[in-house]
Amino acid sequence: MSSPLSAFDHNDAADAVFDATGIGARAKRAGDLSPDATLPDASGRPVRLSDEWRKGPLVLVFYRGGWCSYCSLQLRAWRQQAGELARLGATLLAISPQTPGHSMRTAEDNEITFTVLSDSNLEAANGFELAFTLPPELVSFYGSVGTDIPVLNGNGLWVLPVPATYVIDEDGLIRFAHIEEDIRKRAEPDDVLRVIEDLVRTRRLAAEHRS
Repeated sequence: MSSPLSAFDHNDAADAVFDATGIGARAKRAGDLSPDATLPDASGRPVRLSDEWRKGPLVLVFYRGGWCSYCSLQLRAWRQQAGELARLGATLLAISPQTPGHSMRTAEDNEITFTVLSDSNLEAANGFELAFTLPPELVSFYGSVGTDIPVLNGNGLWVLPVPATYVIDEDGLIRFAHIEEDIRKRAEPDDVLRVIEDLVRTRRLAAEHRS
């Protein structure tokens, strides 16, 4: 289910809401160590972030939910990069506060094959300092259009993550961070893939030098 845009999604009020959260100042950035979290996938299987980044470069995409049309467009754009991610030995995990059931619905609706994780308890969103409580005006708006976020997320809270994309290396260090106050914008997959390409090249050269 997609939701129409509120005034907060496309004018200066959005900037004011974002600034009021303080997320721009406190969210995890490149150079920080990544928080760890264990979250269920759409089938309920627990996935630990550190287990994934130890395998190779890890891309984390924080999105608001399947009801967000811009989020769906982002997920579909990443679906087209499955071959490049595999070539680089990278893993993509998409994280939203939706319940596993709603995450499954999002994956099916967008025909994506990468893993979607449920962060209903906001462990990851809080760890990366991305979670914020919606102001009363947004609660009223989303309620009026039938987007019942507390039900979709199964936690009774009007809380969402600010959309963000991260690249984490095998040591758990954040190498790329894109935190976006304008929900219409996202990190371009090509830009993220270039970061991973550089990371893989640097690791390979270091390994060759040691040998």
